[in-house]
Amino acid sequence: MAASPCPSSSRTAARTTSHSNSADWTGEPQPLSLRVRGDFTPLLGGEFPSRPPVGRRAVCSRPYFVVLMVFAHLYVINVLGLLLFVHISSDDGGEPEPRKEAPGTIQDAPPVLPVSAGNLDPQALPRLQGIKVGHKQKLQLVPNKIHVMKTLSLKPLLFEIPNFLSEDECKLIIHLAQLKGLQKSQILPTEDYEEAMEMIDISQMDIFNLLDHNQDGQLQLKEVLTHTRLGNGRWMTPESIREMYDAVKADPDGNGVLSLEEFKQLNIRDFHKYMGSRKVKMSDLVRNSQHTWLYQGEGAHQVMRSIRQRVINLTHLPPEIVEHSEPMQVVRYDQGGHYHAHMDSGPVFPETACSHTKLIANESAPFETSCRYVTVLFYLNNVTGGGETTFPIADNRTYEELSLIQNDVDLRDTRKHCDKGNLRVKPLQGTAVFWYNYLPDGEGWVGDIDEYSLHGGCLVTEGTKWIANNWINVDPNKRRQLQFQEEMARYINSENEDQSEWTMDKSYSNVHVEL
Repeated sequence: MAASPCPSSSRTAARTTSHSNSADWTGEPQPLSLRVRGDFTPLLGGEFPSRPPVGRRAVCSRPYFVVLMVFAHLYVINVLGLLLFVHISSDDGGEPEPRKEAPGTIQDAPPVLPVSAGNLDPQALPRLQGIKVGHKQKLQLVPNKIHVMKTLSLKPLLFEIPNFLSEDECKLIIHLAQLKGLQKSQILPTEDYEEAMEMIDISQMDIFNLLDHNQDGQLQLKEVLTHTRLGNGRWMTPESIREMYDAVKADPDGNGVLSLEEFKQLNIRDFHKYMGSRKVKMSDLVRNSQHTWLYQGEGAHQVMRSIRQRVINLTHLPPEIVEHSEPMQVVRYDQGGHYHAHMDSGPVFPETACSHTKLIANESAPFETSCRYVTVLFYLNNVTGGGETTFPIADNRTYEELSLIQNDVDLRDTRKHCDKGNLRVKPLQGTAVFWYNYLPDGEGWVGDIDEYSLHGGCLVTEGTKWIANNWINVDPNKRRQLQFQEEMARYINSENEDQSEWTMDKSYSNVHVEL
């Protein structure tokens, strides 16, 4: 006898039933059924003789149904087990996926703790990551306090840390500077200028080639203006250049451009005499301010020592590098004070020596510069009017020195065009800003100068502005820097030398020249 079909026999199986094949007729009475679309349904308990299926055997047999249900249950159990595993894993030590932060929000990551010198590779310099403009991250610079550091730009890598100093600390620094005494800040001496120029051994043709940036055989006004610091400390403008041309009759046709032939006809001493005869006002100088230096080494005021340690924690640089850097410079800008755009450090070429390592290296070099790897600037008071710190080309796509001067607008001029710079930082008491003056070299050391670090102090239109600077000095020549650190450690640890006589603040006591 054939196996009975399942209740849900398919339409195809029903259609294989033959009414004409009587050989398989069972003769058993069957209940009356109603046929709907090929299926037979019992009706009112009546009987109807059913014909057994013929042809293809029904596939939905009882064993098949049992196997199918077993596999279905196994599938459901596996799915439930997988969901349970995921749930347990997410609650037991699994790291949640970090959420995306909106611009300007603070990460929920734990505070960045200071890096100890023992964990640092002495052959590499740590460098913070800016991530993106507006990015904020938490810092632990002092016990039981969290600071928030905001990225202001990526070119240069520039950060802002509000409340880096307390109000009392700012007042103390100002008082210490006043007790020490401040002197006028000068870029180049204004006296004996002509005598100084006579000592420069350089031919007239060399001067022309030096000024002719694009080497087209003509000197345009903006090409001359890029060398304004060759003057007697006076900031040169397009108007002052034209006045000088008229005075020495350098530009006969008055077009503001000097050809090579016109330049050859000039007597360079006439330029020197003209510059030396001009009376320079404080507002005409590259920098109009007063400054002094405060000791931060061993034995200094506890607040000064605390600030130095805070800078170490902020930059993650080895303490021996920070401790052997320049002392704190405190600067006062009265109403009308300014500092035209400049760089805190200069490029270091093979013929250039760093101020802090030249004596230890015992190498002679025709040029010298302050190798300031990092600048940390502190605002010591709230300025009533003006006094912002401007970064004229921050985050520019490209940099070209001549592009700083367009249509008689000099972006470096912080008295006239401070509002045209890309970025301005408002001075707020206690806030610190810091940036890197050099790019990395790709091997964990100091590379080329970051030209985007060009910055200046905007004109103080009302009130007084007090700031302080901490510069961290690193020689781009790694060998010289490591030799310098070894020698300084030897001096400090020597039993025959008084440690106070070998502090770096002593060696910088007579250094007041800014780049």
